[in-house]
Amino acid sequence: MERYPFQYDPSQPFIPQLGEWVADVFYDILPEAGFEIRDEQIFMAYQLERAFAEKKTIFAEAGVGTGKTLVYLLYAAAYARYMRRPAIIACADESLIEQLVKPEGDVAKLIRHLNFAIDARLGKSPDQYVCLVKLDEARAKEMEGMHYEEIYKGFPRFVTHPGTMQAFHAYGDRKDYPHLNDEQWEKISWDPFQDCFVCDRRHRCGQTLSRDHYRASSDLIICSHDYYMEHVWTYEGRKQEGQLPLLPEHCAVVFDEGHLLETAAQKALSYNLKHTVFEEIITRLLKGEIRESLAVLIDEAIQQSELLFISLEQSSRAVAGSDRMQVDLNNRVLSGISAFRGLLDRIEEELVFESELYTLDDYQLRIVEEHLEMMQKALSLFQRPEPPICWTTLQRGELTLSIMPKTVKEVLRDRVFKLNIPIVFSSATLSVDGSFHYAADSLGISDYLSFSVSSPYNYEEKMKVFAPAWEQEGDFAQKMSLTANALKTAQGGALILFRTMEELRQFKQEAGRRPELAGRTFYYEGDQEISHQIARFQADESSILCAVSLWEGLDVPGPSLSCVIIWSLPFPPQDPVFMAKRQSARDPYAEVDLPYMKLRLRQGLGRLIRTSSDEGSAIILGGVLHVQDSELAGHVRSLLPEGVILRELHG
Repeated sequence: MERYPFQYDPSQPFIPQLGEWVADVFYDILPEAGFEIRDEQIFMAYQLERAFAEKKTIFAEAGVGTGKTLVYLLYAAAYARYMRRPAIIACADESLIEQLVKPEGDVAKLIRHLNFAIDARLGKSPDQYVCLVKLDEARAKEMEGMHYEEIYKGFPRFVTHPGTMQAFHAYGDRKDYPHLNDEQWEKISWDPFQDCFVCDRRHRCGQTLSRDHYRASSDLIICSHDYYMEHVWTYEGRKQEGQLPLLPEHCAVVFDEGHLLETAAQKALSYNLKHTVFEEIITRLLKGEIRESLAVLIDEAIQQSELLFISLEQSSRAVAGSDRMQVDLNNRVLSGISAFRGLLDRIEEELVFESELYTLDDYQLRIVEEHLEMMQKALSLFQRPEPPICWTTLQRGELTLSIMPKTVKEVLRDRVFKLNIPIVFSSATLSVDGSFHYAADSLGISDYLSFSVSSPYNYEEKMKVFAPAWEQEGDFAQKMSLTANALKTAQGGALILFRTMEELRQFKQEAGRRPELAGRTFYYEGDQEISHQIARFQADESSILCAVSLWEGLDVPGPSLSCVIIWSLPFPPQDPVFMAKRQSARDPYAEVDLPYMKLRLRQGLGRLIRTSSDEGSAIILGGVLHVQDSELAGHVRSLLPEGVILRELHG
């Protein structure tokens, strides 16, 4: 196999030669294969050539139908061959990854039509794999254990019959179990509190084996934003522990739907603390021969941890539309944190002395020390003049404390944007009112290239947008009636986008009672694996897909998606993360709420027209949009494609 898909002259710079080949692809090769090439696509190709030549960050905003994915795949894969290191394609979520690598997806198209056997491998997040330990617990405890027993029996022989592994491969992918809903999957999937370092089954674990596979990729590793940021956050720690980083050294990064990277970064930089996990780890020390003074400190620390989590639970209050509870950082909570940190300090001092006695298992001691160090880093954030963002969640009756630094700019700037590699942010929505400042500032990027090209589609003829002419936003019953009428008149399938899972669940409950919706096929996010649901929705042109996370990335052309219903305007939730951002803003509505809503609404409306032959209608049920002097109505109208007007929806 030739190393490059074009004749490379090593005596000349590589990037200009790559640019010439990309031009040949779009001007000659793909048109001959029946592809419709757009001027906007070629313009984007020339812009990316500069970013790769100068190794700079670029915001590449290209509207629906410009073929932006093909452009960045060509540059990333060929550049990876030249640099002899893979490029990373980081997508906003797992459903976007599936869209990219499906049999008829863009990677497969390039392989089929070009002389370029792209080696593209998936690096899925750990929570996309079965945890063998949790599966055993589910098999033992659950009344519905037959589901889990069948999963266990379906594993490869090297998992269920331990012995010398002559051959092995990745298994246990979430996609392999589409019939499980999210709640059932959560009972058997990896979670952050699984201590993989001491798991005696880690070498037969599906996620471990998957890493061995994707690390060997010569061209592209496709992962989620979450996974890439987890790699960034754990990079130094894993190297210090003698482990390989989650991702290998790479030559470039593409963030597809890049406007969502900040959320992934915040998630990755969060610390999660749980009393039972601390107790389980710290009591490992008691299995060795330790001095009485250390044993007493361990008992005191366990008691203090329990008291701290009791006070956290009593100081937490629910937030409407979010599973995150807000924590009142009162004196009782703060003094409990201070007392707990003091005990951890004393334990760490004792462990220095214990390590010199060689009475504790070195490996177990290192695990305990690393966990204590992580807890100290997390809890030390409360000692800063500006406290961190924190919240609690309840899962199966157990409280978890999550702690996040207020800004991720410093980490991203030092560990991502100073790598001196090409970094591409690609999306149809990266700018707000023509400026990239909102996205760049939130990520701490000061030096960047940017461009924006609009969609080539004739939206004026193909797309109609409606909103009710009410003087105040309708209640649930009114929205339900309007939705039922819209579904009745729709010429094909419909996508209903909700702001929160709470809205979706309420709709699901009511839809089952409505006679006018009887006989219609509904797919609800969370009931099955999401890519499986999307495939079923696309195959049934009269079905309805109800989702919270599919504002971006969903690509269903044709009559299977001819109607998009926006249940509520997608303003950010009133959870602790956004509450903290609002507190730091001079004008919270203008600086936080409105830009977030406008980006997300543009994305939601972008699900409708996916090809030049598509047509359909979008219905916005949130907000008061037909009052002429309404500022909000003006903002929404400004988001509509050129030539599209906001029409009145009649019940």
